[in-house]
Amino acid sequence: MTTLVLDNGAYNAKIGYSHDSVSVIPNCQFRSKTARLKTFTANQIDEIKDPSGLFYILPFQKGYLVNWDVQRQVWDYLFGKEMYQVDFLDTNIIITEPYFNFTSIQESMNEILFEEYQFQAVLRVNAGALSAHRYFRDNPSELCCIIVDSGYSFTHIVPYCRSKKKKEAIIRINVGGKLLTNHLKEIISYRQLHVMDETHVINQVKEDVCYVSQDFYRDMDIAKLKGEDNTVMIDYVLPDFSTIKKGFCKPREEMVLSGKYKSGEQILRLANERFAVPEILFNPSDIGIQEMGIPEAIVYSIQNLPEEMQPHFFKNIVLTGGNSLFPGFRDRVYSEVRCLTPTDYDVSVVLPENPITYSWEGGKLISENDDFEDMVVTREDYEENGHSVCEEKFDI
Repeated sequence: MTTLVLDNGAYNAKIGYSHDSVSVIPNCQFRSKTARLKTFTANQIDEIKDPSGLFYILPFQKGYLVNWDVQRQVWDYLFGKEMYQVDFLDTNIIITEPYFNFTSIQESMNEILFEEYQFQAVLRVNAGALSAHRYFRDNPSELCCIIVDSGYSFTHIVPYCRSKKKKEAIIRINVGGKLLTNHLKEIISYRQLHVMDETHVINQVKEDVCYVSQDFYRDMDIAKLKGEDNTVMIDYVLPDFSTIKKGFCKPREEMVLSGKYKSGEQILRLANERFAVPEILFNPSDIGIQEMGIPEAIVYSIQNLPEEMQPHFFKNIVLTGGNSLFPGFRDRVYSEVRCLTPTDYDVSVVLPENPITYSWEGGKLISENDDFEDMVVTREDYEENGHSVCEEKFDI
């Protein structure tokens, strides 16, 4: 019996057999402006000649799986002959879903996995639980950890103790990568170039140039300086999809600080946007979202737990999800949590080597566990007892 592990994120699906390696694939469909009628699924995006003005068709809205038609098409493609050639009669699946998922979505998920695809056994689980499992496996002496999962739709902060999540201390911040990209689009459109339709391009800009400031006001002052002194300012060459396939940053020595570039490249000049956009993760109130930033929420979450457990959580803070790849993210979380924590507690913030696939690797480890068979719901169970058996078994 093989096991397929699918960390079904709102932006990327991390998928692979448990005996194999993982692929990170866009969990959506695309339409390009030029070929309006043709829909591209998942990693077929590479085939699009001109990805400017790409329409995204996403299965997830506000972090929950609502568009089943799109999700089915993506899954059909992933499970089908072009990708994983899944033999459903001989395959179990571990699949992730968000915290506080709605019952109706859980029921649809059960139906599709058991009745349409006919997997032999299913384990539905939160991505954080897989990350925690991986962390406990790497650090066997630890009993507690707090998983900070900052993804596309939102950021979750979830304490785990002996692989059980502490429901009363889970915090969700409604800031994720999607909001950051949209905010960057608005700022650039307001200041320089109309890019509201260029989600794909601006997302790439965000990943290439944004970083988390360690001292916001100092960086703001640097960004106001003129000429050479302004070390924050950077020129980004936008792709034109004929000669330049992917945007890139101009090396500092090639930057023209006054006047125009001679070449026909289209340039975005970015200064304080580089750190003001990721800053929203730390101060959502900057753009009018009345919520805590990540470090404050970590401390608040831990303070909701029994006092004798708190020191164990402070020294096992684990960062996962795409936003944790911003340069400076880990250091900033550490320094702010340190400031908010009593001095007699140790604080340690861990950024795994690959925070995006970390939970997938946890799923791979769970599938190799001896008690894996007790965790899943088999197709016979489901056919006999329906959704109720899944509700009892899965700790969602």
